[in-house]
Amino acid sequence: MQKNKTLKGLLAVSAVVAMFSTVGVQAQTTTSAAQSGAAAGGKLNSGDEKALKDMAQANINEVAAGKLALEKAQSSEVKAYAQKMVDDHGAALSKVQAVAEQKGVKLPTEPDAKHKAMAAKLEKESGDKFDKMYMENAGTKDHKMVLSTLQSDAKKIKDADVKTLADAHTPVVEEHLKSAEQMSMKAGK
Repeated sequence: MQKNKTLKGLLAVSAVVAMFSTVGVQAQTTTSAAQSGAAAGGKLNSGDEKALKDMAQANINEVAAGKLALEKAQSSEVKAYAQKMVDDHGAALSKVQAVAEQKGVKLPTEPDAKHKAMAAKLEKESGDKFDKMYMENAGTKDHKMVLSTLQSDAKKIKDADVKTLADAHTPVVEEHLKSAEQMSMKAGK
């Protein structure tokens, strides 16, 4: 009988020890997984985070303006340009969102106040006037501003993933600006 009590006591103590050591191992595993995740994903410095948010905002603004132009543009050339903006900036936004998720950065989800105000003005226009205003603002002015911001941000970016995004965005934005300027020159003739 005494032997049975000792055995039960030993089993109970062993179970408690096993339970606590499992919790300890699990806590260590969780901590080291979180640390390796942070190392792999990396916490961004404020400049890199700003660059990522700037890229997201620019893409969101262009997609929203492009969608509006697809509805309201009169010229097939402007509609084709708008579709390219929706496609290219939509794809770029997906890439920015993937990196942001990996880095734990919360991105904007809608156009900024300046672009909402421009959208409200564009909503009131139609025909040639809409086409001209869209190309002037979303086509030329926005792409000049985005290109300038991208180039400025790119010089300061430390994170390799964010740098890769900025480097990939730059030629696309340059091409969009060039197309918009060529369209404006044709329209001005």
